Amino acid sequence: MKLILLGAPGAGKGTVAKMLTAIDGSVQISTGDILRAAVAAGTELGKQAEAAMKAGDLVSDDLIMGIMEERLQEDDCQSGYLLDGFPRTIPQAEALKALLAKMGEQLDCAVNIDVPREVILDRLTTRRTCTDCGAIYNVKSNPTKVEGVCDACGGSVVQRDDETEEAISNRLDVYNEKTAPLADFYDNEGMLLTVNATSSEAVIDAIKGKLGM
Repeated sequence: MKLILLGAPGAGKGTVAKMLTAIDGSVQISTGDILRAAVAAGTELGKQAEAAMKAGDLVSDDLIMGIMEERLQEDDCQSGYLLDGFPRTIPQAEALKALLAKMGEQLDCAVNIDVPREVILDRLTTRRTCTDCGAIYNVKSNPTKVEGVCDACGGSVVQRDDETEEAISNRLDVYNEKTAPLADFYDNEGMLLTVNATSSEAVIDAIKGKLGM
């Protein structure tokens, strides 16, 4: 399958992506991951991206599209891919459409995971992360055995600076302003699947139904 996963921070895109890749062997691709991989590989585009990131600048659309074109032609994309966190804007969506047409490919659908704002706020403000191994906990649904201590490695478990209520509200506002219009773009393309669900299993079922899996 070839999908785009849309949804606000905390909507559960990462969890859904992991479950989908386990079904059919497709790969999850996030912009952050491909940028880091391109930088690590030392490709020409990777060097340009690294220079922009070190300067604290946003990586330009042209550069991201160049790196995305390289990534989508790698062997592991033959069995399908899930684009997570990309495209972020309408110009990126239009550039992606042109890129896929050039490659002779097309998306199966764009899945918009629609989770109520209050659920996202509750989900993210109660999330805690280990500063050493990155393990994620939740003070309500998945607390550590010892408060503030990671079960896996014994590291310090803290609330991230970008997961305070104020920071999350700001991230959601930015998402609604810049990225949410993508749902309209893909709806107009006739390929939007909106799933109003707070459980990952319900999202997976809806996607399977849409794709006839």
